[in-house]
Amino acid sequence: MFKKVFPLILVLTIFLAACGPQGTPTLAPAEVEGTAVSSAWTMVAMTQLAIPTATAIPPTEIPSPTPLPTFTALPAPTLELTPLALPTATAASGADNCVKPLDIGAAGPQSKLRFENESGGTLTLSLNMYTPNAHAECGSVSYTMGKNERLVISLPKGAYFAYAWITYSNGNTGNASGNFVNRVGEDDLLRVVIQKEVIVAP
Repeated sequence: MFKKVFPLILVLTIFLAACGPQGTPTLAPAEVEGTAVSSAWTMVAMTQLAIPTATAIPPTEIPSPTPLPTFTALPAPTLELTPLALPTATAASGADNCVKPLDIGAAGPQSKLRFENESGGTLTLSLNMYTPNAHAECGSVSYTMGKNERLVISLPKGAYFAYAWITYSNGNTGNASGNFVNRVGEDDLLRVVIQKEVIVAP
């Protein structure tokens, strides 16, 4: 009898097992780990979505430099040019016309003079033909002389004022002055001596 009932119990057991409540399935450890990682990445993604998007700050407008004012050149004044008239040669007259360099070549005949420095220092000698000579010439020439130096110069005929600025070895200075005439018709060597305060033609 058992042999007849056993198959029936077996079929009934299978049927009840199939129709009964299902048990909770269990996950493998690898599946649990994958699920946890997936959940974590989902939370990270959701957190990133919740962060407000960074809006780019518009650049601050930098003011352009103010252009410098431009300068317009003023028109040059127009000048009415008149041709220059060259001065005409006139005979020198008066002392004011003799304040100029002496044109030795145009002043006529010359003769030699010997200047002797007996002043005790070095000097600068200025010779001024102060009135126009027979060739209507006058003016000044200058020379430098060392201590005790003698200087021979050829000068045009005429009346001269001589002035010497003297510098002594100790640094002191002095001056000497005097007059002499280089006469027409006299061709002998005229001697002019420069002393501490005077210039003489003995």
